[in-house]
Formats: sequence, C-alpha cells, structure tokens
Amino acid sequence: MPASFGSRLAAAFAAHGQLCVGVDPHAALLTDWGLSDDVSGLETFSRTVVEAAAGQVGIIKPQVSFFERFGSRGFAVLEKLGEEAHAAGLLVIMDAKRGDIGTTMDAYFDAWLGKAAPFYSDALTVSPYLGFDSLKPFMAGAIERGKGLFVLSATSNPEGAALQTAIADEKTIAATVFDGLTSVNTITAGAGELMGSFGAVLGATLNLNKFGLGDLLTLPQPVTTPILAPGFGAQGASLDQVRSLFGVAADQVVASVSRSVLGAGPAGISGAIAAAKAQLAQGLA
Repeated sequence: MPASFGSRLAAAFAAHGQLCVGVDPHAALLTDWGLSDDVSGLETFSRTVVEAAAGQVGIIKPQVSFFERFGSRGFAVLEKLGEEAHAAGLLVIMDAKRGDIGTTMDAYFDAWLGKAAPFYSDALTVSPYLGFDSLKPFMAGAIERGKGLFVLSATSNPEGAALQTAIADEKTIAATVFDGLTSVNTITAGAGELMGSFGAVLGATLNLNKFGLGDLLTLPQPVTTPILAPGFGAQGASLDQVRSLFGVAADQVVASVSRSVLGAGPAGISGAIAAAKAQLAQGLA
C-alpha cells in the first residue's frame, strides 16, 4: 500500500507549515501580470506560481475552472502543472468539486486519482450532495491509491447556507458531513496515523456555530479530519486569526490563499508567499 494522503499531508505540515497556495489564473489576473489571456499566458502563470511555491509551502490548489475555460489546450496545461508540482515536491489538491454516482463517479476517479489519471492529483475536492454514501466507493479507491478527498461541508458562498444549515436527524447537513468524515477517517487510518485522508471544506469567513460545527470541532478526534479552509486574504479572513477562527482544530487546517499572494505579480509572489506563511505561523503560535 502506498503512503496515505493523511500521512503525507501531516509530513507537509511538519516540513513547510499549513499554508496552501491557490493557482487561480483569472483573466484579469493574467492581464495584471502582463500576460496574454490565452494558453500561453496560462502556462507562464502556472509555471511561475509553482516555482514560487516550491520549497516555501507544501501544498498548492489549482482551480480547475480557470484551465477548463481554454478547453483541451487548457487541460493540457493543467496536466503539465500537476506533473511539475509533483516533481517539485508539492502536494496537489485539485479544486474540481466533482460529484456523481455509479460509473460516472468511477470515471471521475480515473481522471483525477486513478493509476493512469491524466491529471496528477494528491487530493480532489468533491460534493456530497448526492448523498454522503455516494462518495464511499470513491473513498475506497482513494485509500488504495494513497489519495485524499476534501468534501464540501460549510462553504463560504452565501447561497450555500440555506442547505448546509438545514437540520436532518437533529444535526445540520454540514455537521452530518463532518461527522461522516470523522467516522471514515477513524476506520481507514493506518496504525499510528493521526490525520485522516478525507477532509472537510469549511470557509474561513463563516460563523461555524451557525453551521452546527463550533462544538463539533472541539471534540477529541481519535484521527483528526483535515480542514481545507478557503477565504483567507482577499476574501476577508486573516491568517493571524486562524486559532481564534478554528480553535483547537486550527492545527488541522489547510489555510488556502490565492488572490492575496497572486496579486503581488510575478516579481512579488515569492515574497508575498513568505509573508503569508509568517502571518499564519503567528496565528498558530
């Protein structure tokens, strides 16, 4: 069996800290960088971000949509990005938010996490809203491959709250998802592993109590559930407040930043990543 994603994520935390750099090549950002809004600009942008991140952080998170908008040529850049990031020692969380059932989900697995997957990914973001159990075959395959998932639980978009705070069996939907992940991690983690391979996406700008997660995150977890937390930086959450935002669960947070470091431009991105990393370390102290 290959090393689990949970163990590799814990190793990345120990070596480089908990900062994750998003690779989000917005059209406007390409222009701000002095790049053309085409595949050539996309390729230059992607390579520059990987080079700036390598050695400073352990994790990157490409947003698949910004590559998909260029069709097959954009996907070719994404394939190359995954390979180069892996070669540079970075964990790659592909932000694709896939979710389906049966053979369709099997095909998504083959594309992103399978043995011959064209897109190198260490973990993939997925949606549980066709039923949490619809993810379990995907999880089984991920365990065999040493891969991970980050499952949407409480997202930072305002439209998500009505669904995610709805009550089912005396729990919010968000809490039900998090509970499910904790159970799966406890069952599937190997001997001595303290972090599971299946994480929750929790927006850093949210009041987690509203989503039924405030008390849940303070409960002892035999195997911790990783938390992918977008929303730091440009979206309003501050990295130096990660402990006040997530409490004892802060140590399991993958703190994702994108525009706040990418906005520094090709010449300034390395310094912006270093500053964000220092700010996060302050917040975790």
